[in-house]
Amino acid sequence: MADSVFDSAAQNPEGAGYLEELALDLRNTWEHGTDEIWRRLEPELWASTHNPRVVLQTVSRTRLREALADAGFLEMLTRVVLERRRAAQVTTWFQHNYANPPFNCVAYFSMEFGLSEALPIYSGGLGNVAGDQLKAAHDLGVPLIGVGLLYQRGYFRQYIDADGNQTALFPYNDPGQLPITPVRNGEGEWVRLKVRVAGPTLWIRAWEARVGRLKLYLLDTNDPANAPVYRGVTSELYGAGEELRLHQSMVLGLGGWRLLHKLGLNPEVCHLNEGHAAFAVLERARQFMFDHRQPFDVALTATRAGNLFTTHTPVPAGFDRFDVALMERYMKRYSEDRLQIDFDSLLALGRQNPNDASEPFNMAYLAIRGSGAINAVSALHGRVSRHIFAPLFSNWPIPEIPIGHVTNGVHTPTWDSVAADELWTKACGAHRWRETMEGVGERIGALPSEELWAMRGRNRQELVTYVRERIHRSGADDTQHTEHDIFDPNILTLGFARRFATYKRPNLLLHDPERLARILLDRRHPVQLVVAGKAHPADEQGKTLVKAWIKFVARPELRKRVVFLTDYDMLLAEYLVRGVDIWINTPRRPWEACGTSGMKILVNGGLNLSELDGWWAEAYSPEVGWALGDGLEHDADPAWDAFEADQLYTLLEKEIVSTFYDRDAMGIPQAWVEKVRASMSRLTPQFSANRTIRDYVTKYYVPAAVNYKKRVANHCALAIELTSWRQLVERCWPDVYFGNFDVHEDGDTRLFQVQVYLDPLIRDAVEVELFAAESDDHPIERFPMTRCEPLVGATGWTFRASVRSGRPTTHFTPRVIPRHPDAAIPLESNAIKWQR
Repeated sequence: MADSVFDSAAQNPEGAGYLEELALDLRNTWEHGTDEIWRRLEPELWASTHNPRVVLQTVSRTRLREALADAGFLEMLTRVVLERRRAAQVTTWFQHNYANPPFNCVAYFSMEFGLSEALPIYSGGLGNVAGDQLKAAHDLGVPLIGVGLLYQRGYFRQYIDADGNQTALFPYNDPGQLPITPVRNGEGEWVRLKVRVAGPTLWIRAWEARVGRLKLYLLDTNDPANAPVYRGVTSELYGAGEELRLHQSMVLGLGGWRLLHKLGLNPEVCHLNEGHAAFAVLERARQFMFDHRQPFDVALTATRAGNLFTTHTPVPAGFDRFDVALMERYMKRYSEDRLQIDFDSLLALGRQNPNDASEPFNMAYLAIRGSGAINAVSALHGRVSRHIFAPLFSNWPIPEIPIGHVTNGVHTPTWDSVAADELWTKACGAHRWRETMEGVGERIGALPSEELWAMRGRNRQELVTYVRERIHRSGADDTQHTEHDIFDPNILTLGFARRFATYKRPNLLLHDPERLARILLDRRHPVQLVVAGKAHPADEQGKTLVKAWIKFVARPELRKRVVFLTDYDMLLAEYLVRGVDIWINTPRRPWEACGTSGMKILVNGGLNLSELDGWWAEAYSPEVGWALGDGLEHDADPAWDAFEADQLYTLLEKEIVSTFYDRDAMGIPQAWVEKVRASMSRLTPQFSANRTIRDYVTKYYVPAAVNYKKRVANHCALAIELTSWRQLVERCWPDVYFGNFDVHEDGDTRLFQVQVYLDPLIRDAVEVELFAAESDDHPIERFPMTRCEPLVGATGWTFRASVRSGRPTTHFTPRVIPRHPDAAIPLESNAIKWQR
């Protein structure tokens, strides 16, 4: 329970509890009915923080009593609270579609959650995805619980000096000023856990954040009972040092699953949002061992069916790897005493080659080997990921590497402007993002051009006002700016805000500074540009890229047309995605796993000018925006960067600027508005977190829960059977080999016949099939081969298949693969042999 804003219950005036209830509900980040409440209590503090908890903790008690004594204020407060409570009782999409739900709970693990600037425990894309998916799960009524870490300092805050040098600042996250409360048990005791590591016991405290009807549990190690070396484990997001990263992974994975168990929660599905939390796979299996009296192999076979691993990483170097000596120091006792397996067996779960003693432990490999399904976050990223993880599935064709995809989406209510919200509500109703969104695109697309263009004008004005206020609050030299001399709400506004990493090419737009300056300063068709972004504190190249932009922005003739806004966070992002006309994104393909920044402008009528990478490779068509590149990979080729920079400038000069300023008699750029109409109607529903969460439920959560329950039923009978089956295959596989292979043609039909030698013990545990790989003219083709007569004098059989196909005979090759109706192949057994 939150500490009261007053010293005792006797002092609590009517409505005080309502204020606490609202301040601790992160629905404030997208349901803005409470904004006026906090603005009236403390306008200056609200404007600078947008943190209701800070306002409530800071405002004087006298001012609180005055406000609560105001009948109008109390009526507004009561109405908002009761509306939210009523909304929580409405039948949701999940309840409507799953009257008898296949699962009671999904545990969603992530190293970061971007829910609000009031809870700064995020750095960028991964956190925004996690936060938006929690919000969408609330909207749809999906029973999901978040598990993350509470960072004492979080990700760094950015300060840039007059010379353009970036400095990383780490202000303290005071829990008393955050929208969180301690997790307490039935006796009021703060829930604390302990994890045994090398040396002293590591104590973990648990906190709770509320996202409407959902809860997010956050773990931190700043417990007074901890040794000083452990109090800082959760000090900062993605802290420096391999040992600290290992400790954070242990706290998140091991501590997170133990917390759920201690709270009496038993999730059927565990969703790992990246590999940082992969140790949850081990702890879930350990708890299963204890509850069901089964060995580790059976426990992992049972629980893995309920685990989902989502990878966001487009390059192998992006996964956490831990040195063997470090793993031995911190995880050997756990493997031997708790999992009851030898340490080498644990290491094997995180290695490509289990027998390579020098290979480090890869958290993504553990996540794969401990999960029943894996997905990437866009269609292109799925193809990239299948190549990345191909070494774990040796000799399997790349298209058969078991990695699907669910393209990310954004929580549209978080990112829409007031003007956009009013327009969507008029066209599609107030509850448009809480159901399947059927028909919303058509209805928003049917609105008159003048209404769409008026909405864009209001959005641009809001951004210009915010930019001027932010420049003013930052203490800019009045000789450089006055509060109203920068930006113009009537001219084309470009936005570029990214993490300043080299692969994102944040300076592609600066490839020819003079050409960019000419575009911005064109007297007839002027353009203005907002830039924001941080370079990682250890990324010197990224800092150099920031410095180049600061130098460009400082040019006297450009000061009214381009700004670099420091300390990019969610609040700044909200204003940018609402107001910009064009969002520019320039990653080096295929290193943008998905990218969600450009999705956030869709609901607001902004348009994208982006590399054909990540989500934009799926979304782009000429009717909805503009594309860079040719849809191919060119690595870090400077010549190609120069080509795409020229392409970027040319698009702006020849198409984008002229289309924006080509107005009709009413002052409306009809061709531009038609792109806005197409982008809003086609892409907003498709790339929303509403669609993403529904995809996760139907494609992954429901099957995972069903498979998990099936393996656990009847005293784990299926899990035991599958474990024995897999062990049998592994034991007998070296003795599987091919004999003669013949093909006979009979008209249009070909009869394939092959001899296969294999132990009789596994004749029903394998499948022999003909396989033809994908080609330019043909898809993958598979034809099962029938087991026929046994071979004379040997342990083997003849297998035959009759095939009618237009493909050459040489395209077809027999192969043997494991077979079990309830096993995920090749995820649970990657054995395969080909006839050569």
